[in-house]
Amino acid sequence: MFRGTYTALVTPFRDGKLDEASLERLIRAQIKAGVDGVVPVGTTGESPTLSYEEHIRVVELTVRYVAGRIKVIAGTGANSTDEAIYLTVAAEKAGAGGSLQVAPYYNKPTQEGLYQHFRAVARATRLPLILYSIPGRCGVEIGVETTARLARDCRNVVGIKEAGGNADRVSQLRAACPSRFVVLSGDDSLTLPFMAVGAAGVISVATNVIPREVARMVRDFRAGRLSSAQRLHAKYYPVFKDLFLETNPAPVKAALAMMGVIRDELRLPLVPMSAKNRERLQKTLHSCGVRRQSP
Repeated sequence: MFRGTYTALVTPFRDGKLDEASLERLIRAQIKAGVDGVVPVGTTGESPTLSYEEHIRVVELTVRYVAGRIKVIAGTGANSTDEAIYLTVAAEKAGAGGSLQVAPYYNKPTQEGLYQHFRAVARATRLPLILYSIPGRCGVEIGVETTARLARDCRNVVGIKEAGGNADRVSQLRAACPSRFVVLSGDDSLTLPFMAVGAAGVISVATNVIPREVARMVRDFRAGRLSSAQRLHAKYYPVFKDLFLETNPAPVKAALAMMGVIRDELRLPLVPMSAKNRERLQKTLHSCGVRRQSP
């Protein structure tokens, strides 16, 4: 169901408010570049700092701007099960085609707690759900057996975004879960290694900046054009890495501002990149041929 390249969209701000015009331009560029879908208001979209009203508004706008041309997977996870259900039901009403469900962060539930949390969300919606395991930011990993249990018990739990940095887990997930269940890379630099052992694509931060290039890399690999995919990986690997010089999404927002796409504006407690890292990122973008976009 969800294979290929999906962009974890940033949420543009202007003077503290949602910048709807910049969001539309960003989405239009993604569609033109050939990505398979977009993921609004995930953690790259600074979802923890958005009000419920803003969160739902971004999903509604994304569905409107996409207009059925690509898929929309709304980020509606939370560390409160009630909040995750509320946002997921709202995204379904707004017309999203799926939901990304991050592991509850900070409260560190047990594996049974994770199972009950995701099962409750799955029962509240007909949307297909993609789990999101990123232990480095959530403090807890969605276990392989927990994932397989959810895939067996909840027909609308259809995949997982795997951001634990371990290709071996992809093999474990593929062995434990039904064939219909998809694994998507959550790390741009690991997309090709993950796909080599069974991942179906990527939910990407880098595609905010280089959507055409990443989408081509994924398509080339899936079509058996391994040498071409490897060349693209090698060329843009510095971009993949330097977009994480500081906490995401500060670097990708800085890059997009350098390209003239959005303002370099975040919400506290996130702040713009340091001058030293900004200079390094700018040099990397230039050396990799990433240029300012035309208005």
